[in-house]
Amino acid sequence: MTYEPDPPTRRYDPAPPVDPAYRDPQEEVVHERTEDSHARRIRTVRIITSLVSFITGLFAVVLAINIVLVLAGANPDNGFAAFIGDFAGAVSLGFDGLFTPESEKLAVLLNHGLAAIVWLLIGAAVNFLVRRFALPTGANRTVSYRRTIT
Repeated sequence: MTYEPDPPTRRYDPAPPVDPAYRDPQEEVVHERTEDSHARRIRTVRIITSLVSFITGLFAVVLAINIVLVLAGANPDNGFAAFIGDFAGAVSLGFDGLFTPESEKLAVLLNHGLAAIVWLLIGAAVNFLVRRFALPTGANRTVSYRRTIT
């Protein structure tokens, strides 16, 4: 008894080409590249939200670095520590002096920590509002059509 292998099978059988004789001569399928204003708007909204996230995140990071420098006892006469301290004072949203405990380190922790959290909340709120009101509605939008030539 001899064993004959099965003929090889093809995994992918493409659809047979359509015979032009079976096509409706009055119907033409049109493929056009169109300018989608929704795609441009979505791209613009993403850029804006990225910028808002970057800026508010940067402010929160500067405040956090200032907290770490003050808690670690960094030399305030150092150029880097002075720059971070001045920058943190400028972006502290007026929270400097909100809490006045006995320790200066605890005051910086509370005041600048609260300012950093508020910056992150401001960034999240602005991003939510921009996405909510600037993004187009109708996520399942399809642009396709058939055109009949007469």
